[in-house]
Amino acid sequence: MKKIWYIMLKEIRDFLQDKGDLSFSLVLPILIFGLMYGAFGGQTQFNGTAYIVNEDAGGRYSQLLIDRLADYQGLKIKILTAEDANSRLSRSNILMAVFIPPDFSANLTAGQSTQIIFKQRGNGSTEGQIAASLVQGVAGQISQEVKLENNLKSDLSGSGASEQQISAVYQTVAAREQSDPAVRVVENTLDGSSDPVNQYLPGIMTMFVLFAISLTAQTLVEERRQGTLERLLASRLKVSELFLGKFLAYTARGLVQTAILMLLAYAVFGLFTPLTFLEALFLALLFSAACSTLGIIIGSIARTPNQATWIAVFFTMFMVMLSGTFIALTPGTTLAAFSKLSLNTYANEAFRGIIMDQASLGSLTSEILVLSGVTVVGLIVSRWLFKISQGGK
Repeated sequence: MKKIWYIMLKEIRDFLQDKGDLSFSLVLPILIFGLMYGAFGGQTQFNGTAYIVNEDAGGRYSQLLIDRLADYQGLKIKILTAEDANSRLSRSNILMAVFIPPDFSANLTAGQSTQIIFKQRGNGSTEGQIAASLVQGVAGQISQEVKLENNLKSDLSGSGASEQQISAVYQTVAAREQSDPAVRVVENTLDGSSDPVNQYLPGIMTMFVLFAISLTAQTLVEERRQGTLERLLASRLKVSELFLGKFLAYTARGLVQTAILMLLAYAVFGLFTPLTFLEALFLALLFSAACSTLGIIIGSIARTPNQATWIAVFFTMFMVMLSGTFIALTPGTTLAAFSKLSLNTYANEAFRGIIMDQASLGSLTSEILVLSGVTVVGLIVSRWLFKISQGGK
């Protein structure tokens, strides 16, 4: 048993001393996760700019329109002059601009119709169309409020209250409704999460553990071709001990990768509780063990290091794409059905269950059984295929 642990510790030490493997296995997933979070983290579902030409400068309702648009999270407001806007449109620097006419506030106050002009190139781009829809929605809301205020003044014209008093009371009620509306809109995200940490972290962890298969398979082939494995047997080491030592070493490598990412997520985002961290670590151990057996299988059947690498990379990408690692799969679709063939699917679902739903291991029985089953079957097959020398056992 000591020999098995010695082999495992030696493999881990070599792994930690190899800057290339270390960068690929530890630094690269951290950098990719950081880039994804920087690109998508904290963003709303829409992020764009509305270019507005306010020719009604000083107007009450034009300023109200701009202020309310500025309250939309993810929508930036950029005020342009008419000359600047037309120049940018002609050069296609912008694809849509909103023009508020000079008589906008005056016409609304007088109860007359008015208009907002949208100038665009082509279809104005998706971002421009969304911004235009927001402008139309806010403008329609303001129009209804003005009509309601004017109707209220007309109905109370004989009550003895001045227009200023009626307007002040109305503005107080309208402001209260604006800050505390009677109807609230609540967003529920189905088939996925809008939080990039929940969405991407499980996929990145499983993807790079699976990518470690290529390193595992390549190393195994090189050691077999160079006679390293045969020389180890000269030290009275049994084949089964060498196999178990390699298996435990590759499993530990995947576990270390996952644990570091989990520790960063815990430290930066407070993603885990102590209990859920331990549960996720157990899942990482199961997934790493299953991937290790697959790596040994590929390393045993491949004849050259390049062949082992390409088989492992193809297998990894197939598993990653099939499992919907970075996109939510719609239940009931063909792709969702085929995703059940991917090992990543079960690992990702289990990790997301713990991270997002605070699920316990007891509620992840099916995922745990699949990962355990693949590990057991993989151990049997990989031990049967495990080779010490070229063309032999």
